[in-house]
Amino acid sequence: MPAYPIIALALVAIAVAARLVLAAVARRQGRPLPIAPTLITGVVLIVLTLVFDNLMIGVGLYGYPAEQLLGVRIGLVPLEDLSYPIATAALLPAVWHLAGGDRG
Repeated sequence: MPAYPIIALALVAIAVAARLVLAAVARRQGRPLPIAPTLITGVVLIVLTLVFDNLMIGVGLYGYPAEQLLGVRIGLVPLEDLSYPIATAALLPAVWHLAGGDRG
């Protein structure tokens, strides 16, 4: 199996596992994690990633070796490239919530 899909899958799996742990901690504190910030963060980060990665790949700033990818692309962006915004969307709102950043 190519390297990038393995790395992407591992990153997302670790982020989701950490999110589940953080959700359990938040429930024990009586402050369950809201889902809306995660969904909004995810959509915004994925859209921004698709727009800017398509531009950067299109102008030749960087690229990926085809033999290390699954081959699924959205525009010029390989599917594996979306693992970063997905992992960030899973973790960032949970960490922010537990750190008290959402309190007035």
